[in-house]
Amino acid sequence: MLQPGAIASLAVYFALMLGIGIYAWRKSTASSSEYLLSGRQLGPAVTALAAGASDMSGWLMLGLPGALYASGLVEAWIAIGLFIGALANWIIVAPRLREQTERFGDALTIPEFLGNRFNDKSHMLRLTASIVIIVFFALYSASGLVAGGKLFQSAFGADYQTGLWITASVVVAYVVLGGFLAVSLTDFVQGTIMAIALVIVPWMAWQGLPAGLSVGDTLRAIDPNMTSLFAGTTALGILSTAAWGLGYFGQPHIIVRFMAIRSVKDIPMARNICMAWMAITLTGAVLVGLIGRAYVESSGLSVADPETIFILLAGELFAPVAVGFLLAAILAAIMSTISAQLLVTGSSLTEDVYRLFVRREASEGEVVTVGRLSVVAVAGLAMLLAQNPESSVLSLVSNAWAGFGAAFGPVIILALTWQRMTLAGAMAGMVTGALVVIGWIALGWSSAMYEIVPGFVAAMLAIVGVSLARRRP
Repeated sequence: MLQPGAIASLAVYFALMLGIGIYAWRKSTASSSEYLLSGRQLGPAVTALAAGASDMSGWLMLGLPGALYASGLVEAWIAIGLFIGALANWIIVAPRLREQTERFGDALTIPEFLGNRFNDKSHMLRLTASIVIIVFFALYSASGLVAGGKLFQSAFGADYQTGLWITASVVVAYVVLGGFLAVSLTDFVQGTIMAIALVIVPWMAWQGLPAGLSVGDTLRAIDPNMTSLFAGTTALGILSTAAWGLGYFGQPHIIVRFMAIRSVKDIPMARNICMAWMAITLTGAVLVGLIGRAYVESSGLSVADPETIFILLAGELFAPVAVGFLLAAILAAIMSTISAQLLVTGSSLTEDVYRLFVRREASEGEVVTVGRLSVVAVAGLAMLLAQNPESSVLSLVSNAWAGFGAAFGPVIILALTWQRMTLAGAMAGMVTGALVVIGWIALGWSSAMYEIVPGFVAAMLAIVGVSLARRRP
């Protein structure tokens, strides 16, 4: 059970999130463009940390340190792949998407941009893209809520359902109130908290080691391969792990940040800030796992679940007030991703379904209201999926990154860079990427090669082949 000082820190964190939601509600919710995209007026620093924080989720604070704790430095290839993929995303996608989404009908969502880009009068491409977003992000959001519920249960001593409701209520409140600006500003704050936590926790763990004890020697005594990037794996294994970086090009909740930045001229600064943030946080997460393993071994502690190493170090090394702050960092990682996913899903329901098929003449005020109701509806669905902490939805969500990356990534890249691409090619690529990922998983081949690789390659080939077989657009 948390002590009063830790509870006070968490209360301050929740109050700050809600305060940002109220501020954004008063400043940027008068129109659908403001509510769904903040009027394309985000500054570079907010854009940078919003893109980073909405990406990482609880995986950064729990999953990655746990993998390093259990298997050693070889698991760092996923961090390396993500860093390279994020950098390529900022270089290839960010400036082009910012310019082209405004040029092609001032599109507010990714499906709307694709529909406008290929002059899809049937709206089938736009509808297909929005269905993929709605279904997968409902699952993604559910997984985040489950993580929040489990965190309250394991670290805070609260009931799982209580944790679920607290996490959902706070996130929904500031998203409904302030829309895209609230999500982006809270992501900025949450990203800052995450970075601070991932610097001070490994530092304090290192300081807490017995004098003269080497982290490397301790890890090698456990397993000689634990300090090697290459031992115990193959070139194919490294490629498969690093291929996580391919997913960035197709994650709607990340690339939508590029659409909202104030100007294309601001993108280089935003890119540099985001990549510096990623370098700090990914390195910190790797060190939490490695130094944490050495600390546990030298202290004679036991860890039932490697993914709780960050929580264990926080409780062992810090005063109650600081523990509350560090646990808030985990919540920040979880909530930043949930909020981004809820807003993107609500935006797609509003712009790509309601405004397109239900009421084309809807007023700006009506669209904002529908956007808010859509967020609540998606959150309600996610809550239903998250009721059982052992729900099979979690196994589906573990593959959603690959599904989005293969279905949207090649389509987005070529739509922005290749004028010869056709509507039929875009549809073929989206469907092929998704089906190959699903088939690869169903056949049980994921252990040999991460499913995003065949899905991404197949989608690229489908787009190019079908586009070249059709008349030039």
